[in-house]
Amino acid sequence: MAAEDGLQVHRRALVLDTHFDTAVNLTIAGWDVMQRHTWAEDFTQVDYPRLVEGGVDGGFWTLYVGQGPRTPEGHAKARDTALGIAIRIREMVARNHAAFALATRADDAERIVASGRQVVYLSMENGYPLGKDLSLLTLFHSLGVRMLGPVHLANNELADSATDTNGPEWQGLSPLGRKLVEECNRLGIVLDASHASDETLRQLIQFSAVPIVLSHSGCKAVYDHKRNIDDDLLRALAAKGGVIQMNAFSSYVAPLPVDPARNNALKELLARQGGWGGFDTTGKREGYLLARREIERTNPAPRATFDQFMSHVLHALKVAGPDHVGFSGDFDGGGGVEGLMDVTGMPRITERLLAEGYSEEDIKKFWSGNVLRVLRAAEVHAAAVH
Repeated sequence: MAAEDGLQVHRRALVLDTHFDTAVNLTIAGWDVMQRHTWAEDFTQVDYPRLVEGGVDGGFWTLYVGQGPRTPEGHAKARDTALGIAIRIREMVARNHAAFALATRADDAERIVASGRQVVYLSMENGYPLGKDLSLLTLFHSLGVRMLGPVHLANNELADSATDTNGPEWQGLSPLGRKLVEECNRLGIVLDASHASDETLRQLIQFSAVPIVLSHSGCKAVYDHKRNIDDDLLRALAAKGGVIQMNAFSSYVAPLPVDPARNNALKELLARQGGWGGFDTTGKREGYLLARREIERTNPAPRATFDQFMSHVLHALKVAGPDHVGFSGDFDGGGGVEGLMDVTGMPRITERLLAEGYSEEDIKKFWSGNVLRVLRAAEVHAAAVH
C-alpha cells in the first residue's frame, strides 16, 4: 500500500496514545500547547498542531509524581502535587475548549473526535500520591482519572517495581495493593501494570475483575530489560482480555551504548539550573535550552531505531494477537526512537503495519479499539457492583 493510502487509513482511525507526560510542559513559562514546537527547538513532543499533523486524536494525559520518601510528609506532598497536575490539565482543556475536551467514559472518545476536538483522558502514573489512603481514589476519580499504575521506578506502599535496586519488598502487590485493585475495579479505573514487577503484573492479572493495560511497555523476547514483559505474561494478559501498548522509549527498546560525557554534561546542566523546578522563568528556560542544544550537537543521545521498535510491536502481535496490542510513544516522558521523535511520526506505524498485512480493521483496534474495550469493561463492572 502506498504511503499516501496508509496516511488515509491512519486518519480514518480513532488514534489514541495511552501515555502522554505532556502535563510537565504546562508549567514552563511561555510554553503554549496551542503553538507548534519542535524537538530540536525545545525537546517537547506533543502540542495541538503536531497532534493534528500526526493524525493523533488524543490520549491519556498522566498525573506523574516520582517516587519520594514513604513518610506522611512525603505522601502529603505527592498527593498535593498530583492534584495540582490534574487541575492544570483540566484548566488547559477549559482554556482551549474549542480544541480539547475531557473524556471520562469509553464512548466519549468518538463523540469528542466527531466534534473536531482532542480527547483528553487522565491517568495516574505511580500510586505514590495515594500514600496509605485509598479513599483518595474517589477524589481522583471525580477529577477524571480512569487509568492508574500502582508503582513506578521504585517500590511503594502498594506494590513492587520492576526496577527497584533493592529488589522486591512485597513479592508483588502489598496487602494495601490488593485492596487498591478492588477499589479501582469498584470505581471503573483501569489498572496499568507498566513499571510493575513481573510478580506484581501476574497478581494484577489474577486479582483484577476486569482486564488490565500496560500503557507503555515492551517485550522481553526482543530486549531483555526488566521493564519489558515475557511471553508467558503476555499470553496471560491477553487471556484475561488485557492490552499491551507498545513503548517507544529507546533504552527499553534496545541496548544502547553509554556516553559518560553526555551524561555528565546533562547532570551538570541540571544542577546549574536548580533541578527541573528551575524552569519557572522564561530566562532560565532559554538558558537551559541553549546549553541543551549544544550538548545534543556535541554528544547526541544514542537512540533505538524505528525498526527495533517495530520488532517489539510485531512480536507482541504474534504472541498476544491483534485484539491485545496498542501504542504509546511515552512522549514528553523520555520516549522517542529514530524516525518517531514526536507525535507527527505516528502514521509511520500504521504504514508499516499495513505493509505487514494487517487490515484497516486491525489498525482501528490497535489505535484505540482495544484500550477502549478495556475501559468499557471497567465501566460495565463498576456499574454492576454499585
